[in-house]
Amino acid sequence: MRVSRPRILARCLTVLAVLALVACSGARGTDGGSSAPPSAAEAARFLTQTTFGPTDASISLVRSRGYSQWLDEQMTTPQSSTHQDDLAARLTAQRAINPGFQLQASDVYWSFWKHAATDQDQLRERMKLALSEIFVISLTDTNVRELGAGSYYDMLGDNAFGNFRTLLEQVTLHPMMGVYLTWLGNQKEDPVTGRNPDENYAREVMQLMTIGLVQLNQDGTTRTDNLGRPLPSYTTDDIAGLAKVFTGYSYYSPNPTNTTFGGRNLPTDATTRSMIPYPAFHSLSAKTFLGVSIPASSTPNPAGDLKIALDTLFNHPNVGPFISRQLIQRLVTSNPSPAYISRVAGVFNNNGRGVRGDMSAVVRAILLDTEARTLPISASAGKIREPLLRMSSWMRAFGAASDTGDWRIGSTSANTSLGQTALTSPSVFNFFRPGYSPPNTRIGNAGMVAPELQIADEVTVAGYVNTMQTTIDLGIGATANGLRDVRANYASEIAVANDANALVDRVNLLLMSGQMSSTMRTRIIEAVNAVAIPTTGSQTAALTNRAKLAIYMTMASSEYMVQR
Repeated sequence: MRVSRPRILARCLTVLAVLALVACSGARGTDGGSSAPPSAAEAARFLTQTTFGPTDASISLVRSRGYSQWLDEQMTTPQSSTHQDDLAARLTAQRAINPGFQLQASDVYWSFWKHAATDQDQLRERMKLALSEIFVISLTDTNVRELGAGSYYDMLGDNAFGNFRTLLEQVTLHPMMGVYLTWLGNQKEDPVTGRNPDENYAREVMQLMTIGLVQLNQDGTTRTDNLGRPLPSYTTDDIAGLAKVFTGYSYYSPNPTNTTFGGRNLPTDATTRSMIPYPAFHSLSAKTFLGVSIPASSTPNPAGDLKIALDTLFNHPNVGPFISRQLIQRLVTSNPSPAYISRVAGVFNNNGRGVRGDMSAVVRAILLDTEARTLPISASAGKIREPLLRMSSWMRAFGAASDTGDWRIGSTSANTSLGQTALTSPSVFNFFRPGYSPPNTRIGNAGMVAPELQIADEVTVAGYVNTMQTTIDLGIGATANGLRDVRANYASEIAVANDANALVDRVNLLLMSGQMSSTMRTRIIEAVNAVAIPTTGSQTAALTNRAKLAIYMTMASSEYMVQR
């Protein structure tokens, strides 16, 4: 028996919005990890913030290790394999069969799901997704190549716990960022033809990746002039000055010349290696931006100019609160209090040992802060779960595996599916903006934000619920021999399904960190008990349907949509 498909009401979106998001206010300190072992529910909540979803094993590990030690171990766990390795191996294998084979975006998606569902360095994997939504490239741009996209995603993981200055430089010089924001091959100004340097990356690296549009206090609040007007963090002149810095770089070449701008006979790794300078194409004129001036020169110095620019951005006082707020939003809560932002930004500014931009310290500060760890949780705290995280939580909670080993899940961007696919944002502004406030809702009226609701409407809500109905029942991904490639193993749920209370409590722990309301729990138990278990013959079908029903009703609920 399959789980029945519910009628989706247009009011679903409003209900979902009303249930979300106001972070607790007030000054709270940093919790360096309680001396008492976390409960199973506390461990599951921590793992919901730090991984692609809790499992029985990971809950037990956090309980035995404690938060702080678990973070230490995760930050030092190496990547078992990389997306670039996956894609290169697939390319080699397929070309042995078909010499004309070319990688497709779906190959990147397959690799994403494999790592999200199975990798042991789950904190790094979760950080890669978070960083990819700040430092955006997208496969919707056909100039972004699949192998390069895998390499870019790996680079974000390599730098997730390093220093922000290094991350910023590697993002800047990655050829996929170069092609996506059109600064690869950017040439110096030419007064004869009227050509000016492309300003795209200069604008977005400030607006979206480092300092934002307005000047900030350390707690993320906006600085204003004496008339209460926000102070801009940069001007059009700053963009033009910075654009001159971002000239004279293109694809890696083992033999660069002053006549060929990295465009012919490229090596096979040109889309995965950092761009290199081609001095003849770099601007020689004066470059002024953010209070810094690089004087005009007769000798081009692209690497030196780039260092000054990135150092200037890195040391801008906005970076700590700007980046801290967005990472808190991606991991913990959409509306962190100013005090929470200030504490994390303070760690960004100085990790306690005089180091600025220590990402490992920043991540620890976010996840161990009292505002992230305090129980009971405010009824209005939290964030909407991204569609990708809903699917991955199902995979991990219920031991999903791929028959082929490829995790053949293609694009899930359609609004009748999940409405989101990794590395496939519709624009440089990500799937949703960090400051999005849904209009005509209690959230909007309270002056709060709910970024993920920017990709939610009546169609996407119905699309998600229907997608999960089929996924929970049959699996997801390309079919072979009539079966979906990625399917769950509900053995542990079936084992307790004769006891509706035990079944729902188990699902509640794995999917909702034990936060299911008593009303919702009662309703699901009633529905599960309505699936009769035969007294003779095989009970497997009935027990399986009970398990699927409990999971489906949980994942379709508005309570589940909000990660608290």
